[in-house]
Amino acid sequence: MKQILFGLTTLFCTFSYAQLPDPGFIIDNRTAIVITDPQNDFLHPDGVAYGVVGKNVEDNNTVANIDTLFELGEKNNIPVFVSPHYYFPYDHKWKIEGALEVLMHKIQMFDRDGTLSLKGFENSGADWLNQYKKYINTDNVIVTSPHKVYGPETNDLVLQLRKQGIDNIILAGMSANLCTESHMRELVEQGFRVAVVKDATAAAVLPELNGYEAAVINFRMIASHVYTTKELKQVLK
Repeated sequence: MKQILFGLTTLFCTFSYAQLPDPGFIIDNRTAIVITDPQNDFLHPDGVAYGVVGKNVEDNNTVANIDTLFELGEKNNIPVFVSPHYYFPYDHKWKIEGALEVLMHKIQMFDRDGTLSLKGFENSGADWLNQYKKYINTDNVIVTSPHKVYGPETNDLVLQLRKQGIDNIILAGMSANLCTESHMRELVEQGFRVAVVKDATAAAVLPELNGYEAAVINFRMIASHVYTTKELKQVLK
């Protein structure tokens, strides 16, 4: 038994990150782009979370890269699904919350007046970044119901994808180690093939806490493929 354990430990230690297989990703007529939280609170300099994600957003050129994904979807007839994050007044009465949920409620991140009201929505933190509206307000984009924590278990994204006959997902959006990674994990569990565009996302980077680096490692370990925006653009040419 000791020899077996020693052998497994040795194998694991010598199995480097670079040796992970890349299953690859085929873009066909059963492929969709999924973008999480392309909203002001993450991506606009005035957004309540920009102070912790802004540098990484700028380093990755995230705003422009998400714009490119919307454009690629439109030009290549690839449907785009937006999975947004909204909090309504009743959500602030939750009795069970994790650390970041407490923080998001405290800073009124993604707040809306109510499910049936758009009062105060335009240009609020919950609204889309203005440059994306020309894409989102078209027939090529499906906006799902909001997810409430991080993953799509609490919204209708999977239903909408299944009803459109989608098997393959190109995933991007905000933020990398929270909603984007949680969407990746659940979509993989649901049987979708998932590729992530790693520079069309970003995360909080704080002393001793780099959400982006953590996410990129998990993208590589879990997704079928990891693209840069430039690589995806070349493939679609």
